[in-house]
Amino acid sequence: MKRSLVFAVIAGIAGIGVLGGGALLAGRSAVSQDAIQSSVIRTPALIDSAWKLPVAATFNTSLDWQSNSSRCGPASLANTFRSIGEEETTEAEVLEGTGKCWTGFCIIGLTLDEVAEVARTKTTRKVSVLRNLSADEFREHLRRANDPSRRYIINFTREKIFGAGSGHFSPIGGYLEAEDMVFVLDVNERYKPWLIERERLFSAMDTIDSDGDKKRGLLLIE
Repeated sequence: MKRSLVFAVIAGIAGIGVLGGGALLAGRSAVSQDAIQSSVIRTPALIDSAWKLPVAATFNTSLDWQSNSSRCGPASLANTFRSIGEEETTEAEVLEGTGKCWTGFCIIGLTLDEVAEVARTKTTRKVSVLRNLSADEFREHLRRANDPSRRYIINFTREKIFGAGSGHFSPIGGYLEAEDMVFVLDVNERYKPWLIERERLFSAMDTIDSDGDKKRGLLLIE
């Protein structure tokens, strides 16, 4: 459904904006715990190595989980900002003054461009949207994902990885190049951080965003 149509429907439900948002969120396809566990890599030795990567280490092996299923974008920014010493380190602080998610829900979620817009209001660092990347370009960015001066947030669809689910944001903790695996710091407590083969993550990112017009991609903060 186009975002403009969704907002028109919500606008027509007078006085129940939050309820409307909850109803829309409830319609998202759920991912079973079995699928979560079997679809990604959590080998203890590899996860331990991933947490020791230079960027992942700045998160101190902990994340502040998103408060509801629609706020993965703000939660990803809050955790990322915490890792680089910015002041806004909660969802509320990230969203304050932006006009986004005022109902408590980010109705049908935020797009990559919208998350970038929020980020630019909260930091003087350079914020870049990277989309329409080739597989080789994606690999080159991952090779720089262990640089402590850079932070990447990835926008991908869970369906390509877990067999169900919708669009999602999470920070990238780093890249295990020898294993060709990406460490995704999933901000949803049901999933928690996981490793995945680079090609599979690229396939999940190289998809159309919820607005139906643009591809998902990476957000780079440097």
